[in-house]
Amino acid sequence: MEMDEFGMIDWSLHGGPDWSVALYLVGYLTAGFGLGMLYFHALRRSADLLATGGRAWTAAALTLGRLALAGAMLTFAGMQGAAPLLAMALGFLIARSCIMRRALKATP
Repeated sequence: MEMDEFGMIDWSLHGGPDWSVALYLVGYLTAGFGLGMLYFHALRRSADLLATGGRAWTAAALTLGRLALAGAMLTFAGMQGAAPLLAMALGFLIARSCIMRRALKATP
């Protein structure tokens, strides 16, 4: 089997400087964090609507919207490669831990 000059993953981003890879992945990490904050805020809001007897259609719309947005964003990151997908998923999980920490501090 003949090997070419690049490996399976080209980390150079088409000849860019080395720091551009880190900046590229930090962008996906930040986008994942923002997505996670939005996702878990919508989750909390839909749970509050259902618990207080609010409008079920609003809760259903929030649920469908957050699932569609998360699915679309993570699919887009996955189409860019494994590293962007992992960076976005990590940002999403960091946002989850921040939201959970805030919720645990708020409960008596």
